[in-house]
Amino acid sequence: MCGIVGAVSERDVQGILLEGLRRLEYRGYDSAGMAVINGGPHAQRARELGKVSALAEAVEANPLNGHLGIAHTRWATHGEPSQLNAHPHMSGDGLAIVHNGIIENYQELRDELKADGFEFTSQTDTEVVAHLIQKNYREQGSLYDAVKSAIPRLRGAYALAVVHADEPDHLVVCREGSPLVIGVGIGENFIASDQLALLPVTDRFMFLEEGDIADIRKDRIEIHDREGTPVERETSRFEHGADSADKGEYRHFMLKEIYEQPKVIKATMEGRVTDSRVLEQALGTEAANLLDNVRHVQIIACGTSYHAGMVARYWIEELAGVPCSVEVASEFRYRKHVIQPDTLFLCISQSGETADTLAALRQAKKAGFRAALAICNVPGSSLVREGDHDPGRPRNWRGLHQGVYHPADRPADLHPGPGPPQRPECRKGSRYCQRPAPGAGAGERHSGPQRRY
Repeated sequence: MCGIVGAVSERDVQGILLEGLRRLEYRGYDSAGMAVINGGPHAQRARELGKVSALAEAVEANPLNGHLGIAHTRWATHGEPSQLNAHPHMSGDGLAIVHNGIIENYQELRDELKADGFEFTSQTDTEVVAHLIQKNYREQGSLYDAVKSAIPRLRGAYALAVVHADEPDHLVVCREGSPLVIGVGIGENFIASDQLALLPVTDRFMFLEEGDIADIRKDRIEIHDREGTPVERETSRFEHGADSADKGEYRHFMLKEIYEQPKVIKATMEGRVTDSRVLEQALGTEAANLLDNVRHVQIIACGTSYHAGMVARYWIEELAGVPCSVEVASEFRYRKHVIQPDTLFLCISQSGETADTLAALRQAKKAGFRAALAICNVPGSSLVREGDHDPGRPRNWRGLHQGVYHPADRPADLHPGPGPPQRPECRKGSRYCQRPAPGAGAGERHSGPQRRY
């Protein structure tokens, strides 16, 4: 899951972009970069393989100062991890773009653009989009119109942020199947793939909906839907703590998650569970109606959340006496389903932006489940907004009291304790202690320590 940050402001944006990328490091990435428009005829760009800290060192040595900019952390899909494949990508000297998602028809577009004389320097699908927009820009003379004309040519899931040196006060963004949020400031505005990236500069956000395209300036935001109709998107305030984006005293996010489990579970249960029963009303006014007569539970998730779901299956079947199935979202979304009557669909995601989990949720809402509920750390995320109900602010479901942690130079064995719920956590632990086996599902290669830490 790549990360996007952008800003248009009266002040210099380099520091804003870097801090936004640091706050997206929990997602996992292999390279980082930024492009800034400073009023000159060219976009200024820096890209580095590896950590955001390497990018910070590069721009400290050669600053990218300006009032408009975009930045990105990349997880390689098309093309190997390399500086040439890192974002932002450019077309000519003026246009720069960052992109989350996958363009499925990129090869077809690449061949077409090569025939038109465009030269490619990377293996990515993103550079294809950059040249396509640049081609439109030459014909139309407007960045917004150029992006708008490119959208019907793209097949796949994407979030795009585009800037051009000829339009130093315009940040044009769009989304289709990949999340993007606008941060609303005073005399400045921002964009990101996750609210957490923008908390140092704003607590007011607009969530773009599927098919939206926006022209963002310092003092105004204009949004159109996929039909080209001007629309207003509701502005909401972010009230959730931002500590989840900070490692705090811990060396890395995995260690933070392990040692915070007791506190997280306690905070989740307070006000929702008594010594003898669950307080259904604490889960929302419709909870009792939704949960009554549930005859089966289907849990969908990826990575750590999938293993949390496996723990939940033991608890649901033992305590509620209701059959429960758990499946990886990347497998669930691509097969035909036989849905048992009165089945509750439950999806779990830490960020609420996991692409396969979101796709599974959208599929489930059309498939005839009794209800589709979400468990997530981020209240304003796509998963929570698209679920049938937002049950307050729940956290992760975990089975072990504190998990297992050993430094790399000290061997560790994983031994299940009494009771079946320990097995999923040990399976997850074993994935953290070895590289993915060749037989692992492709969808699960996007989760785990090789991705996030």
